[in-house]
Amino acid sequence: MNVTTPSQRPKRKNSTRRARTNSHTNSQESHDAALHAIRNVLKGRTCYDAFPVSFRLIVLDTKLNVKKALQCLLLNGVVSAPLWNSEKSKFAGMLTVLDIIHLIQYYYDNLNYEAAAADVETFRLELLRDIEKSLGVATPPMLREHPNSTLYAASKTLIQTHARRLPLLDYDTETGQEVIVSVLTQYRLLKFVAINCTREIQQLHLSLRKLGIGTYVSQSPPPELSDDHNPYWPIATATLNTPVFDVVHMFSERAISAVPIIDDDGVVVNLYETVDVITLVRLGAYQALDLTISEALNQRSTDFPGVVICTAGDSLGTLLQLIKKRRVHRLVVVEGEEEEKRGGKKGRLLGIITLSDVLRYVIGEVGIGQGIESNDETSSVADKSSLLEVPSC
Repeated sequence: MNVTTPSQRPKRKNSTRRARTNSHTNSQESHDAALHAIRNVLKGRTCYDAFPVSFRLIVLDTKLNVKKALQCLLLNGVVSAPLWNSEKSKFAGMLTVLDIIHLIQYYYDNLNYEAAAADVETFRLELLRDIEKSLGVATPPMLREHPNSTLYAASKTLIQTHARRLPLLDYDTETGQEVIVSVLTQYRLLKFVAINCTREIQQLHLSLRKLGIGTYVSQSPPPELSDDHNPYWPIATATLNTPVFDVVHMFSERAISAVPIIDDDGVVVNLYETVDVITLVRLGAYQALDLTISEALNQRSTDFPGVVICTAGDSLGTLLQLIKKRRVHRLVVVEGEEEEKRGGKKGRLLGIITLSDVLRYVIGEVGIGQGIESNDETSSVADKSSLLEVPSC
């Protein structure tokens, strides 16, 4: 057996260990720098720059009756259109699906089926604001921007309107009258960012929940709701057995455009949208509002794209890359593998993210570096995406 004496032992080399770097700090700094660069791009480009190569603009006269206006929207594959007062030759606001939802709520509360079916044949668009006043819901603001406005300024205005669309108006140089040039949508604006800021969005590694993007299930509802606690508060939810009109009431009261459909365990199985209600109305099926969600979904178009879901750990950059590839209006946040390890259930409703939420963050309503802090699992850098679709049921 060989024995090594102290003098024979090799000398230990001096340590050359590198100082540990703070990866979280570096990630935050690169994220903030990328976000700042995106905002500068929006400040340096105009609304004209976001126009597609070709597009069509549907403008509806306020004298048009609701039924014909609705048919026009659906036949052209749009859910909103500017209104025009032909008597005064001026812009008169926007017609949106939510306006139709308010009208349905009014009919359901005040008229029987026969009276509603007869009234909608003659009810004019110019009377919609009276319906909103009778229901006690907020009248939408008459917001607009000039096509030469910067995209950053238009974004600031866009998040103030419930229509999620911003009409762009110019003036005729000869008559001085208003001219509706186009409509800027949240999707179009965010897609512009995704296409033109590719390098920057690759640096947006921080998770959606850490950044405070979206609405999440709260374990601490207001005291006044403690007796009738919704386990998914403040998110409105429904089941397959919920009557359609109950969901219509949620749409009208909360001014929202979609409600997650969950099972007994809270797992997301589908999504019911305002457009689904409009499809029923277009078919003249006002009585169908008494159907359950399950029954109503059987009448949904077969080309429904499905529900896009994500986890709270997915990154903002991943979301913007998805917007670049396909038309997305909202994402349902569900519990993933990390929550399942802590006793949760994979696929259970955790939150919902709209394009309004994303736009508010991107343009700076939430300051740089001021995201909502959460636990380590949900606030860590998201290395891979869990964005996927739930097939419609």
